[in-house]
Amino acid sequence: MSCNYAEGLSPYNHKGKLGLPEVFDEPAVVEGKVRKLAEWIKIAKHVVVHTGAGISTAAGIPDFRGPNGVWTLEEKGLKPNINISFDLAAPTLTHMGLTSLINSGHVKYIVSQNIDGLHLRSGLKRNFISELHGNMFVAKCSHCDREFIQKSSVPTVGQKEIGLDCLWVKAGGRSCRGKLHDNILDWEHNLPERDLEMADMHSSLADLSICLGTTLQIVPAGNLPLRAKKNNGKVVIVNLQPTKHHKKADLVIHTQVDKVVELLAQLLGLRITPFSNLLDPTYVLRHNDFNVKLNSRLVDWTIPVSSVSKLKKVISTLKSNSASKPPKPINRRKRRRTEQEDSSESEDEYDDFANGDFESFVKEEKNMPEEINVEADSSLLPLDLSASSRVKTEGTKVERDRREIGKMPRIETCVNAQKFSVVNLLDYKPPKL
Repeated sequence: MSCNYAEGLSPYNHKGKLGLPEVFDEPAVVEGKVRKLAEWIKIAKHVVVHTGAGISTAAGIPDFRGPNGVWTLEEKGLKPNINISFDLAAPTLTHMGLTSLINSGHVKYIVSQNIDGLHLRSGLKRNFISELHGNMFVAKCSHCDREFIQKSSVPTVGQKEIGLDCLWVKAGGRSCRGKLHDNILDWEHNLPERDLEMADMHSSLADLSICLGTTLQIVPAGNLPLRAKKNNGKVVIVNLQPTKHHKKADLVIHTQVDKVVELLAQLLGLRITPFSNLLDPTYVLRHNDFNVKLNSRLVDWTIPVSSVSKLKKVISTLKSNSASKPPKPINRRKRRRTEQEDSSESEDEYDDFANGDFESFVKEEKNMPEEINVEADSSLLPLDLSASSRVKTEGTKVERDRREIGKMPRIETCVNAQKFSVVNLLDYKPPKL
């Protein structure tokens, strides 16, 4: 549960801006903005989505800085009234929608600050996500550094041992014999190297960054979406509260993320695959009836070195072919530095809300798109997802390399989500490190 997770962290005084009021756009305004977002997704080459706690509130998991967030109430000496167990929570429409957008090729990568494991349980594959702050359903070996999916949420936070040995079998038949610990970061822990590296590189490739349910207060995660600006790309923020970067965004949508994802799928002609327990590897591990020797508690969740190397090659090619100065690597400082500690960022962006001046804030938002008639605008009709419409015949090697990253076939109607079954668990072959 969010409360138990928060209570397990070390004391920390700088948790960012808490309890800022929520703002709701009118339905017609939301529809117009989402139509504009759909247009941008259609023409973008590399869409990266950044997710925060706000996408899981519909699952009954409280956020942290909202009006009824864990840390907002903690400051008042209170606890949330609703606080569902991580094990009982199910992926929301947004989680399933993002998995469908990944599988259809509209989104190339997801960078998440969430530790609730709902992206994993939605059937999303590991090579499409960086989990910068850890995952309650994953344990990591202290010796071989492999990560493994667990049957249920781990009992600890802060990278503590969970009482299990790593049973990974090396080449030659020898067991690793390392100790497993949770991979949940405490305030002063460094971010996981491979997750951060993949998030950094994908964010550098992005020409459209979409932020869902996050106030972007934690750095470096909160600054990654702005990498799209280096590519003359766009930044879109969907959040009920103001964010650290709302003045830098090209489009800000104030409504529930589920509404945006649902409408977006309709405009893109995409059917969102409904959640099924068979998509959830933790469920399969809990309910297996294997009659063969198999460590059914563990399924590999490690980012392969090959994925990192491949993306580095693309970045290197882009840098060598670009006349512009490449973006600087992100500052790999400890992850819990908030905007209160970040002197490089102005706090003026929050002033209108902090002072209760909502009218000034609304007037400053200049990104309401013009009204668009879907029937009259052919660009908003369902996409032609045939191969001929996706591949540019004149594409350069760089373009081909871009398409190779996270390459998945687009389909016109229903996304065939991957199902975890007894067969493919038995046939599972982990990536080489």
